[in-house]
This record gives sequence, structure tokens and C-alpha cells, in this order.
Amino acid sequence: MIQETIQQDEINLTAEEKAAVFKELQRDLTIPEAAMLEVMNSEHCSYKSSRPVLPKLPTEGPRVICGPGEDAGVVDIGDGLALVFKLESHNHPSALDPYNGAATGVGGIIRDILCMGARPIGLLDSFRFGKLSDPHTKWLLKHVTKGVGGYGNCVGIANAGGEIEFDPSFQINCLINVGCFGIMRKDELALSTATTPGDRLILLGGSTGRDGIGGASFASKDITEESESDRGAVQIGDPYMKKLIIEATLEAIKSGVVEGLKDLGAAGVTCSISETADAGGTGTQIDLEKIRIREDDMEPWEILVSESQERMFFVVKLENVPKINAIFEKYELPFEELGIVTDTGKCVVNYKGKPIVDLPAHLLTKPPAANRTAEYPDYLDKLDRKWLPKEPKIKELNSICRKIMTSDNIVSREWVYRQYDTEVGLYSTIKSGQGDSGVFRLSEFGSKKGIAATFDGNSHHCYLDPYNGGAGVLMEACCNVAAVGAEPIAFTDCLNFGNPEHPKVFWTFEKVVEGLADAAKALDIPCVGGNVSFYNHDQVNNVAVKPSPVIFAAGLLEDVSKAMNSKFKASKQHVILIGETRTEIGGSEYTRVIHQTENGQVPKVDFTKAKSTLSDMVSIINSELVSASHDLSKGGLFVALTEMAMAGDLGYNIDLHRIPADTDRVDIKLFSETHGRFLVTATDENLGKVVAQFAQHQIPATLIGTVIEEKKLLISNGNDINIIELSLEEIKQKWKYRMEEEMEGKIQK
Repeated sequence: MIQETIQQDEINLTAEEKAAVFKELQRDLTIPEAAMLEVMNSEHCSYKSSRPVLPKLPTEGPRVICGPGEDAGVVDIGDGLALVFKLESHNHPSALDPYNGAATGVGGIIRDILCMGARPIGLLDSFRFGKLSDPHTKWLLKHVTKGVGGYGNCVGIANAGGEIEFDPSFQINCLINVGCFGIMRKDELALSTATTPGDRLILLGGSTGRDGIGGASFASKDITEESESDRGAVQIGDPYMKKLIIEATLEAIKSGVVEGLKDLGAAGVTCSISETADAGGTGTQIDLEKIRIREDDMEPWEILVSESQERMFFVVKLENVPKINAIFEKYELPFEELGIVTDTGKCVVNYKGKPIVDLPAHLLTKPPAANRTAEYPDYLDKLDRKWLPKEPKIKELNSICRKIMTSDNIVSREWVYRQYDTEVGLYSTIKSGQGDSGVFRLSEFGSKKGIAATFDGNSHHCYLDPYNGGAGVLMEACCNVAAVGAEPIAFTDCLNFGNPEHPKVFWTFEKVVEGLADAAKALDIPCVGGNVSFYNHDQVNNVAVKPSPVIFAAGLLEDVSKAMNSKFKASKQHVILIGETRTEIGGSEYTRVIHQTENGQVPKVDFTKAKSTLSDMVSIINSELVSASHDLSKGGLFVALTEMAMAGDLGYNIDLHRIPADTDRVDIKLFSETHGRFLVTATDENLGKVVAQFAQHQIPATLIGTVIEEKKLLISNGNDINIIELSLEEIKQKWKYRMEEEMEGKIQK
């Protein structure tokens, strides 16, 4: 080949990776080849650390059309329709440039849905930051929120909800996970394959620049004092072009001229030409100079690995090239024909008539896995699982409740989601803050069904007990879906961890995946895709993020008109607690906020009753037996009750003595975060029917109190004396406005 070569010791690959490359090639590499191999061998692209572990997750099910391996998961939802959904991380870019990092994270996840052939209709987000009161946290949160809203609002996709956690371990390494879901006709599925030699390769969308060069490699290393120099690895998005690309791509698919489709995300052109070829058992050949570039002095290797945004890669039959070109011209979008599908099994790149790359596609897409060592972390031995705080005095309970309702992880997120458009597209029916999941109607697609979508995570539980924490995250996500009346049908994950080269970090990763896998099998819910984000480690302060799996659970409502929100509807209705409360307060808001400790037993999922509990919840909601529904999670019973009261502007009167529990302690009943519990409200007429539904599976459904007209939060313990008596309005004002006051500098120190 006519191109300057590079010495083996100058290539940024491990010894095993170099051995695999040079054993097959038996020659030196050109500089562009080395750049392509380096980026495709990065953790972000190759999943080399996680690949041996992830097969533990169940991935098959009767609804699964496409599982892990494609750009997004696809599941059958009936009526000839399919749901496409995915979540991704954009952690490192957001830590350096929060606006563009978050915005391009949204742009990238939209492309993942689009390149399967679906119309994106909803977005979700999950954030992790340091303490809310910290100035750096406020700066990050402000600009991340603007980035997510600015991109999603402009491109015209509604925000369905999300979640946020605050913890000191995320002070430098914030975690920004974003998700998207879309709907398509099953017969319009597009795959990332190039199967037929002679087909043409077309690049649509934005020009290629130096923004995003090394993005995948940047995401595959720790943040250090020198990380600011990697700011150029952060991409710049253009939501207005993205809107046109969405419409042009969907029209091209509908017209039947698309043989294969892939978005240009991590590793840019390199990823697209190699993965489509390898998946189709073919090869690709392109002329690199045909790519439009923004900077005239770009080197060939830079063009190949640039991650510039708003680009899509199409495989089209020769006779259909004029048809697809006409569609792109209709939307006034730039495009260029780059090359051709071959039968060589290789990725060949020519530049100005000279060959600069000639690599087997599989060498780029199937690099060797890393053999990581797992070692039990010694910090776990220092924890006391049996620890319980001293039982608080009755006179202290009101104050404890106030503190928990205004803690970082409980206060209203309205300051964030009111900056997002939740109405655009007219799909959303339960919006951010109204229920445990966002619910979107499918009437535009000719169906009365609905989709429920939620994000969930709990780094505190996963840090203290990675296995049970991982299982609990999936259970909580499925509870959120069931609480609106939807059957959980599939999930995808984003697994955020520190440096996998650290054995104690890798051990927590393995245990979280094991917990997720066992919970998924118990719930009979498949994992249809995911993302792993390693190297979330602050080298300067030697702090890794807490293990932070985030789950995107999708649910299906047969009749979207029956979707349930969480607000109290009327006074004198009964408040019913589903499930039994256990002494599980490890990692809870109560232990961390009130007692400043991380000791105690983390909640464990009851695998024997989990699926039945969810099924019964879906049944009572679809039978219209209840008027409100809310699952119990962070903060436990008191927080869930109070959120329902605030949403409905009604009070409650609760008797703790009635609650089935393994303890008589008031604080445990109030603040335990035992999984698989729900609160529902029902009339006299339906009370017995609700209880009977759960009795079939020996699950307690206990009348614990009533909704009251008076705007008071009243809790007693077996008599008429209130041990808690708070003003609903007082709590609501503090809960609702604390984040806004922090972000706008109104908190008085």
C-alpha cells in the first residue's frame, strides 16, 4: 500500500490486541489503519472488559425482534407495531462540556432509534452529580439540563421523564445517561448490514470536522488533570438538521430503497463501514476524499475516526440511488456516494486514488476481549449489615420527615423537567411528575395501546450490596411501569462504573450484572440491549463513582385510556399498602440523611413473589379498581404517601399499626425501602376486590388509612394520637422549591 507506516511500539493497543492484528496481517500498519484499530479496540467500542460478563443477562422472549447487537432493541407490541428503545451514556464529554456533551448524547440516542427504522417519540434522562449545594454541581446541572432540553425541544421529541441522584462520588465524574424510544411498523425494520456486493454506500447529513475525534478513546480512560485538553473530543450537535434527517430517513425506509442503515456515532465512518460489512458477511470500499470536510487540513485518519454529529450511513441498490437522492434533495440535505459493497470481507479505503486502508472487517469489529481480574472489595467487610439506629423519640419524627422531604434525592425535579417540552408530538398522556412512568399514546399509529417508559437506578444500594442492588434496580424500574398499569415487556441497561482494570471495581460490575440477570429471570423480562460506561474514575482525587446501573424499562398498556397516575383523587377513599415491609434500611434516605451512615441491610428482591405482584398491580389498574397508584422506593412509605398527597392537594390519615412488617419500629415502617410495595387508593365498593386480587398469591393488601380533605399529613400508631402531624402546604413548598432555590441562589446559608 502507498502510505506511511507506523511502528508497532507506537500503536496504542495492548499486547494481546497487537498480537491479534499482526498475526493476521503479517505486515506493518498505515497511520489510518492504526487509528481505526485503536478506536475500535477502545473500551467504548469493543466492550472488551464487559463482553465476557454480559451474556449472563437473558435476552430472548416471545416479543423480542432484535436483541443485543443492533443499534437498539426492538420488541413486538401487537397491531403490526414494534417498540424500539435504547439508552446510552455521555459521561466524559458532559463532565468537560456539559451543554454539548448532554446535547450530543441526546442526538446520538435519537439516531440509534432512527437507524432501526422507527420514528423517535420520547426521550428520558438519568443524571448523577455531587451534592446539590456544591457550585460545581450547579454549573453541571444547569448546562446539562439546557443541553438535553435545547436539543430535544428543537428536534421535536417529547421528554417522558427521568431521574437524578446526588452523591459525593459523582463530584468530578458526573453521569449523564439518555434514552429514546420510537414506534415503527414491524415490516419496515432496518438493520445495520451490507449483504449484497454491488450495493452503494451513501453518507447523509452534516460535514465532517475535528469535533469528536477520539471521542470513543476519550470515553475509555479516567478523567485526569490533563482531561481539559480532550475538550475537542466533545461533539457539536445540530438539532435542526437532525429533524430533517429523521423525516428524510423515515421516508426513504417507507419507499423501500434502504438495504442497510447505520448512524455515525462512536468511531464515525470507521464503525459504519466495518460493522455493516461484518454483519452482512461482505466488504466495503470507499473513496475518502468524497466526504465533505469542514477543515481543509484534515488528515485521512482524522476523517475516518471523527465523530461529527448528524450523519447517517445508507446501503442502497444501484438502481435505487436516484430515488434516495431525490428524497434527500427534497429535504435539502447534503449527501455523497462514498463507495460500494464488495465480496472481499475487507474494509478498503482509497484517498485521492491511493489505497490507505486494507483491513479485514472482523479485525475491526471483533477485537480480543480483556481478561479482567475480580477481587472482593475490602470496604464491604467494614459494613455492619445488622446495624440499626437508635429508635427516634416521637417528638423527633416531624423534624425527621421534613429533613427527608427536602434531601437532595427526594426534592422535586420540576426545575429540571419544566425546561423540557413534554407535549410536542401529542403522544404523551402521563407526563413528568405525574406518575411513576411516562405514558405515550399510539393513536397516531392506529392503535389504542400505550407505551410506558421509565428510568431507574440506585447507586447507594449498589455500592453497599452490588448483587442485591442490581436486582433491586430492575425490580424498581418494573414497579414504576406496573404502577401506571403497564405490563413490563423488556429492558435495556446502562452500566456506569469506575476503572475495570481495578479488580475491586470489576468485582462490583460482575455482581451487579448477576443481580440484574437473576431478577430478569424471575420477572421473565428480557434485556434487549445496553451500554457499558467504564473509567468513571477521578484520578486526581482517586475517587471512582459508585456502581451505577441505570435501567430503562418499557411497558405495554392494552388500553392507554386506563393509564394510572399517582395523585389522590378524592377524600374518604381508602389507602391500601401492597406488600410487606422489612427491616431493610441500608443505603436508604433515612440512614444517609438522618444518621449519616451507610450501614444496614440493603433491600432484597423477593424473587418468589415479584412477578405476581407486578401482574396483580397491572390487573387491578386495568380492571379500574383503583383511582391512584404509586410504588414505594427512595424514602419509603412516608415519601410515597406525601408525594401522592401533594399531587392531589389532599391530606391523609394513616395508622402504622396496621402495616404488615417484621418489626414494630415506627421509623422502619416509615422509611424502609423494601422492594415490591405499592400504595393504591380505592372506594368502599372496590376495596374488597383489590384485597382479593392479591390474596390469590399470598401478597398482603392492607387498608392503612384514608385520604382526607384537610391538608394535613396525619400518622398514628394504633390509637387516635398522632405521632406525625404536618402541614401539607408547608412540606409541599419546601419540597417543590428547594432545587429551584439552590439553582437560583435563593438558599439562605
